[in-house]
Amino acid sequence: TKVKEMSMLRKLTLALATGVMIVALTNESKAGGLFLTEFGTEDVALASAGWAARAQDASTLFKNPAGMSRLEGNQFQGGLQALYFQSGGFSGTNTPHGGNGGGNPIGVMPAASGFYVHSLNKDFKVGLGVLSNFGLGLQNSQGFAGRYYVKQSMLVGITFAPVASYKVNEYISIGGGPNVMLAYLKYTSNVNNLLPPGAGDGGLSLSDTTAGVGGQFGVLVEPKKGTRVGVTYYSPIKLNFSTTPAFSDLGPIGTALQNRGLLNAALDLGITVPQRVILSGYHELSDALAVMGNFGWDNWSQFGKVDVDVAGTLASPTLTTAIDYNDTYHVAVGTQYRLNPEWLINSGLAYDSSMVSAANRSVALPVGATYKWGLGANWLKSPNVKLGFSYEVSYMGDMSFDQNRGQLAGQLTGAYKNAMVHFFAFTLNWGSEGVTFGPGA
Repeated sequence: TKVKEMSMLRKLTLALATGVMIVALTNESKAGGLFLTEFGTEDVALASAGWAARAQDASTLFKNPAGMSRLEGNQFQGGLQALYFQSGGFSGTNTPHGGNGGGNPIGVMPAASGFYVHSLNKDFKVGLGVLSNFGLGLQNSQGFAGRYYVKQSMLVGITFAPVASYKVNEYISIGGGPNVMLAYLKYTSNVNNLLPPGAGDGGLSLSDTTAGVGGQFGVLVEPKKGTRVGVTYYSPIKLNFSTTPAFSDLGPIGTALQNRGLLNAALDLGITVPQRVILSGYHELSDALAVMGNFGWDNWSQFGKVDVDVAGTLASPTLTTAIDYNDTYHVAVGTQYRLNPEWLINSGLAYDSSMVSAANRSVALPVGATYKWGLGANWLKSPNVKLGFSYEVSYMGDMSFDQNRGQLAGQLTGAYKNAMVHFFAFTLNWGSEGVTFGPGA
């Protein structure tokens, strides 16, 4: 009947909306949310401590553009990164549809970033950064127990940050500029044809690329040499995806939807990359030792509100999902210790709260609170060249979930056991008038 067909359409629409919020990033998997502080800089070793106040290399143009005022001459930083997801595996049940653990949903993922700061004069700097710090990615095997929820998902945001800074006086600098995000969405899942076992599943897939624009603004205060306080604000970015989902191998459900023109309906999905604020401090205890810390807030409750519009149908339903996400907070502490004129040791600890409670966690978005530990070293190869080696482990523990989407998807109860992510980063810094090398510089 028409009522049943529209009910089916609504269920498929909600499934797609859920897919938008899935885990995926070119770069990585951050369990506290979909923002990444790991994108190929030495902040990996510091667990992001000192994010908005350290201002020791060209990547400050994204972390706090006001920090560019501390850099001498022209500066470049390039970074390479690899991520590896490790877990005791997925364990759970799917009733009554069965299935396996899906394999490693993330595996190894590479990433890269680049930053350049140009000095127009002593007080005025401009810079451009390219990085990927938003999203996550999952890919499960064909027989995954949660295949009716998600099989593959990717939400990738690549940010271009053209910024400028101005040194107001010897104590205060300001900076800011637009953040242009190019975003790619891909989502696939199986469709339960409600046929006898062994008759086969249908398939659903969608993909689209879009762009959104936000902004960032930072302030850096240095009341005395070696002591700095910085704050950075990142505005929301709206991403509007528009695509026509592709269905395959549908049974009687497909025939009913095709008769009403619902299989060729365009789907518009609007999501909001949340606003965030990070406050940081940096203090040198001596010419060899510095301590630093952060407190951050991300507005993830807004990310749970996804605008969905199905065009080209008789009913053209429009709705806004309201998944119950939580705003998150982040704390971090770190140290830098210079062993000698050529070697510097970085280390840090951090905690990120979870954007979802255990009761609201989804197999399509397996995120949770994260504990981080980082360690790394910088080598001053020459006065103009610095190399960095960084490692971080992000531990999420057991991420459990219990979902039930009725007859189509079944009930899925399970967990990713002892989940953690390993980050390995290599950085190269170049400065036309030398590079900053830790405390005392």
